[in-house]
Amino acid sequence: MTGSRAPIAAATVVAAIAVTLVALTLRQPDVATYTPTTAAPGDAGRALVGPILYTVDATAADAWRNFSFRFGAVVDEAGDLAFKRYAIVAGPGAGIRDLGETAFDQVRVVPADGYQANEGAAEPRNPAIASWYRYGFFTHVLTPKPHVWAVRMADGRYAKLEMVGYYCPGPRPGCPTFRYVYQGDGTTRMAP
Repeated sequence: MTGSRAPIAAATVVAAIAVTLVALTLRQPDVATYTPTTAAPGDAGRALVGPILYTVDATAADAWRNFSFRFGAVVDEAGDLAFKRYAIVAGPGAGIRDLGETAFDQVRVVPADGYQANEGAAEPRNPAIASWYRYGFFTHVLTPKPHVWAVRMADGRYAKLEMVGYYCPGPRPGCPTFRYVYQGDGTTRMAP
């Protein structure tokens, strides 16, 4: 009699696990949402700017959105970074360096070298920032890693950034949101 209960108990455990997994995938996760920032380009000149919170509308799956640190906005011409959905790449001549898991405010100076250029042409990828998020297997939500990245622009100026979100109101995916500081004088100093 006890031998016949073992398969039933095992089947009950498997069914309970399956129900739990299905429930976890159906639950609507709470995610922070950000409204895209209205582009209002203004030349920062040689100033130290930030920290500034900026949200790019990168919801179009077939179009890159260019961002310029110098102008503090999405721009029509080539920028320092480009966004398409969750993909982030460096602009022409620019590079990105992952400074690792660190507090944004603790990065007072960025390195002068070690920046990575994009790989590939048709669908570029920048290895320094390609894995900026964690993917929730059950929630299907992208969550920013607590890293800070440095960007060296084509003109030799620098910025630091941290990713803070990815969701537009709704919540809909495709609104990468980041905090940044830009150094317009060409030095690597990111704090007064």
